[in-house]
Amino acid sequence: MKNLQIPTMRPQPGHFYAVGIGPGSPDMLTVRAARLVEGCDTIISPQAKGSSRSLALEAVQPFVDRQEIIVNNYPMERNGEKSRKRWHLFAEEVVRRCAAGESVVQITLGDPLIFATSSYLLQSLSEMMPAANIHVVPGISAFQIAASRFAETLTLQEDRLMLMSATDLSAVERALGQCETLVLYKAGTCIDALMDLLCRHNLLDRARLVSCCEQGEHELLLDDLPSWQSRPLNYMTTMIVRIGSRPWLEG
Repeated sequence: MKNLQIPTMRPQPGHFYAVGIGPGSPDMLTVRAARLVEGCDTIISPQAKGSSRSLALEAVQPFVDRQEIIVNNYPMERNGEKSRKRWHLFAEEVVRRCAAGESVVQITLGDPLIFATSSYLLQSLSEMMPAANIHVVPGISAFQIAASRFAETLTLQEDRLMLMSATDLSAVERALGQCETLVLYKAGTCIDALMDLLCRHNLLDRARLVSCCEQGEHELLLDDLPSWQSRPLNYMTTMIVRIGSRPWLEG
């Protein structure tokens, strides 16, 4: 067997990397993500305010050695202006470190551009750093790992796939008529109302739910939602509703 040399990105001085690390298992990082984490000077890890652990930091522990670790505590609240101001202040610290020649990696569960705290930081950094010094490394997102648990196809041919937050139920109801597969993030925050909505549209048997995916004994898989019995669910809960399929277009 050949000893293949895999070309991959290495962290550069003065550069920032928003790195998606997938659902939370070390073996689900991409090679590029792992190399950037293990080779950088500074790791920024998000942690919800009031939480005693950072799932993202736990996932990259096999790749941590000498790097400085900054745990960024943030409140999970629905206030866009406050969030932007808070992350702008944090961006100033990132800029200072990069100007001093450090390579900085911010790790985030899932993908940095899909419902991720990285998006706030990237918005601020885009105004404060050269674009050539800002990098985004994709990661496996929640809907991908959730779908893999049931081995069910998300799209075929002309099918439309829609991703959205579950928190606005009126928007969710409209979306049911606008796609063939609907992926709902943050489903645990409004699970009972969401179940009622799907029941009214006769879609409960077409829905699948995954909570705390890749988190060992905390993981919950539900493929029989008509038998749902109300219970609290983690914020990190994703629902997939396979509404139907579009006719194939010929020619």
